[in-house]
Amino acid sequence: MPVIRFITGTDTGIGKTVASAALALAELEAGRSVAYCKPVQTGVTAAEPGDADIVREMAGIKVTECLRFPAPLAPAVAAELVGTTIDVDRLVEGVLDLAKTADILLVEGAGGVLVPLAEGVTMVDLARLLSAELVIVTQPSLGTLNHTALTLEAAAARNVQVLGLIVSMWPDNPGITERTNLERLAAMAPLLGVIPYAVPPAPVLRTVQTPQDR
Repeated sequence: MPVIRFITGTDTGIGKTVASAALALAELEAGRSVAYCKPVQTGVTAAEPGDADIVREMAGIKVTECLRFPAPLAPAVAAELVGTTIDVDRLVEGVLDLAKTADILLVEGAGGVLVPLAEGVTMVDLARLLSAELVIVTQPSLGTLNHTALTLEAAAARNVQVLGLIVSMWPDNPGITERTNLERLAAMAPLLGVIPYAVPPAPVLRTVQTPQDR
């Protein structure tokens, strides 16, 4: 049965796209076939590259973008501005069809888990409808413990399994804030790795030891 991993974030602009590429490269390295899907892209015109194009460039895998709206808003709101609504059932069907094309399908959401996709449907609801494992991209600076805990609670309330956390924008010289936050984050959910603040052309998930690992 195909495995679907839904990449979400504790905020917008948190690094989900780079994390998606890093996950894809890790799975390819492990010998598994990988595809990527962006169900809804907002804030990008028809002529501009979107998140799917970035993942294709970074990871060299098959990518699919299902819907696109130009306004840089939540998908439900961006769709309303052009006089339409998102057909969630049709979207789910299309994504599940894509999951049949690879061992693992990476699905990148928009913003955080409670961003509205359609009336009464959020991003975490989409993950649940896809029976996907959630990968939460967070950051190491002040505020991350609260934002990550809220995201985990929202997932648990909807019975969505969390595969683990990726800490984005990890500094070259972490201070006490980053080091202690990493330790607390690792106690909340499995830590899949960190991605350096300065992302190379091919992003790599790094492991960083926390005190409990030593």
